[in-house]
Amino acid sequence: MRHLDEFRVPGTVKALGRKINSIPGKSVIMEVCGTHTMAAARFGLRSMLRPRVEFLSGPGCPVCVTPDGEIDRARALAFEENVIIATFGDMMKVPGTVTSLSEAVARGARVKVVYSPLQALELAEKETEFRIVFLGVGFETTAPTVASTLLEAKKRVVKNFFVLSLHKLVPPALRALVSLPEFRVDGFLLPGHVSAIIGSKPYEFLPEEFNISCVIAGFEPSDILEAILRLISASQPVLDIQYSRVVRENGNEKALDVMNRVFEKKDSEWRGIGLIKDSGLALRDEFREFDAWQWPVLVHEEPRKKSGCRCGDVLCGFIKPLECPFFADECNPDNPLGPCMVSSEGTCAAYFYYEVEFRGSEVSGEENEAE
Repeated sequence: MRHLDEFRVPGTVKALGRKINSIPGKSVIMEVCGTHTMAAARFGLRSMLRPRVEFLSGPGCPVCVTPDGEIDRARALAFEENVIIATFGDMMKVPGTVTSLSEAVARGARVKVVYSPLQALELAEKETEFRIVFLGVGFETTAPTVASTLLEAKKRVVKNFFVLSLHKLVPPALRALVSLPEFRVDGFLLPGHVSAIIGSKPYEFLPEEFNISCVIAGFEPSDILEAILRLISASQPVLDIQYSRVVRENGNEKALDVMNRVFEKKDSEWRGIGLIKDSGLALRDEFREFDAWQWPVLVHEEPRKKSGCRCGDVLCGFIKPLECPFFADECNPDNPLGPCMVSSEGTCAAYFYYEVEFRGSEVSGEENEAE
């Protein structure tokens, strides 16, 4: 296992950048993972590789792909009698069709920010007069931890702990995305965290059926650059693991076993893409007693008017944040119109914090190409 310092040596990063830029052509690469999106922005990789490589962001931010209807349900649950919603902080400011959880708190709803599902279970053991509903948001990375917490809740016989499973599965979403007639990329940077759980095999359909190369990448600048170099150097469609210090072909079998014991696949709605077959996770019948989806809940307020937010187009790679008319003006981290500006893995947040300085150069570059 190589030391992480090796991946941060400026000379290594610059050398990889020069090597990529020396290869003729232009490639459109989609980074699926929101952590890759943030890393590429933070370390200036977009400007380093422009115009040889064009980055597009994909549906790899779990908070961002959660549709309005699921956010509305979570908010409605927060107003139920004797209910406390336990959630990761990223979900607090995400607007639904009515209001966000943060706004709901201002109106008297009970919402607690937690840092793990186990902390939510401990809250349930402490606040026995309340029903604690944990929002299960996340991809295959998060689902095993929620599954293990439910196994623990069953073992401890905790009767007031519940989960609203909003979990999504990445490979089915990628299949749906590449099947769209207007979708065009030359390669995928696949998510390292998700792949540490599921391995590389679930992505085999990308090169085999769609002739798209993909590389599972780590998160240091040289990880990302090395993965891109492998993508654009491949003579034929490949599935490669750059993040080999963490990811294995078969993934983490123990984590997968725990996840499959508790959850089963279901069709799920994704922001920007729509309903995708077998792309979500529901609690199995053996864990029905913990399932907050079983509760009849009504949204009692009228939906507000649509904001015109284009998060869905950003998540599909159809536009970049700078192409949204609301970016950095009406929509900003203090007043987000959509989840891509809220999440710590959101593409619009990444551009807002790290890419605004390149706005002029991107526009002028497009004009020069047009000339």
